[in-house]
Amino acid sequence: MREYSALSLIRNAFRGNTDWKPVWRKAEPKPAYDVIIVGGGGHGLSTAYYLASEFGITNVAVLEKGWLGSGNVGRNTTAVRSNYLLPENNRFYEFSMDLWENLSHELNYNVMFSQRGCLNLAHTPAQLDDYARRGNALRHEGIDSELMTPAEIAREVPALDMTRSARFPILGGLMQRSAGTARHDAVAWGYARGADRLGVDIIENCEVTGFLRDGDQVTGVQTSRGEIRAAKVAVAVAGHTGEVMKLAGIDRMPIESQVLQAFVTESLKPFLDTVLTFGMGHFYVAQSDKGGLIYGGALDGYNSYAQRGNLPLVEEVMSEMLALFPSLASVRLLRSWGGVTDMSMDGSPIITTGPLPGMYLNCGWCYGGFKATPASGFCFAHTIARDEPHPLNAAFSLDRFHRGAVIDDKGQGATPNLH
Repeated sequence: MREYSALSLIRNAFRGNTDWKPVWRKAEPKPAYDVIIVGGGGHGLSTAYYLASEFGITNVAVLEKGWLGSGNVGRNTTAVRSNYLLPENNRFYEFSMDLWENLSHELNYNVMFSQRGCLNLAHTPAQLDDYARRGNALRHEGIDSELMTPAEIAREVPALDMTRSARFPILGGLMQRSAGTARHDAVAWGYARGADRLGVDIIENCEVTGFLRDGDQVTGVQTSRGEIRAAKVAVAVAGHTGEVMKLAGIDRMPIESQVLQAFVTESLKPFLDTVLTFGMGHFYVAQSDKGGLIYGGALDGYNSYAQRGNLPLVEEVMSEMLALFPSLASVRLLRSWGGVTDMSMDGSPIITTGPLPGMYLNCGWCYGGFKATPASGFCFAHTIARDEPHPLNAAFSLDRFHRGAVIDDKGQGATPNLH
């Protein structure tokens, strides 16, 4: 799999870049596989890669109804962090961070992981106390966390409005230095290439239209390209989980699908070298390698499968950005997009066997899907291969909502749109 190197770049430069191989094969579906993964996003592709690389299961098909990168893996704000409060979440996301740190080397593909840090701003004494609590919980788990003073923040991000007359004065913040960003489409392409090189079939433009069953047992899928059978069928389709599960006869799921918008400005000179979040509203921002500001905010607030948002939310996000950076008032918005998020009842994911025999489910990522890509794929692959959860995803079961064992990291209760 090792074909990308400085030497290969030089060699291809002299040959007119004519010797590069396709990143993955355009596979045709076979009649049957050991495992079918429905969904060719980051989670589906990483699952296929780890099934092959960690568990030796290579007779795998990844079915994507469009092209790779057309879903949420190419429609996010690229933040990677593990600064969660509850141990089930911070241990899981810290494992993901460990995988991120070596991912480019492992895949021999530059996913552009940049550990530039993530700074959560506090604007009230109570919020600063809450961040101190969260930071202590992280440090208790051995995860880096640093409570910062206003003076330290001013040196870190000098463009912030740190004056006392600011609409929302900044009283401090919580920094995780190991956090950062990665290139979303490079992650999809890197995992696709890695899985393909290990023998996995990646089949694009192959929409699942139904499930094959023998009684309750799932035995395969019906697709726009014919029937494909498998001993195990895994579903990782994010915000379209409800639609796909209905094809299997499951009408109710503990998730809602809502639109989450993201935005990019015109290119600017470098002035923000960390991921920044606003404490008095839902706003987060980072500066890309191309100079544009990548930022987003809250959900649009209504259930939808549309990959587009509404203008009131655009106005809200812009006003929150200007509350922090008044100097950006004349910067032009370059483009925006929407992703369909799968909001769980408690804000934590679902990685589990079932709900039918022969079926495996990965969903409920809320705002955390991109940063979880490596750990999600690794733990889901373990669950599929061993028919039991990995210790890191054992708590992310589907029946926890029946048992009352919710993992409510934000303390918002059973309200999906607030997570």
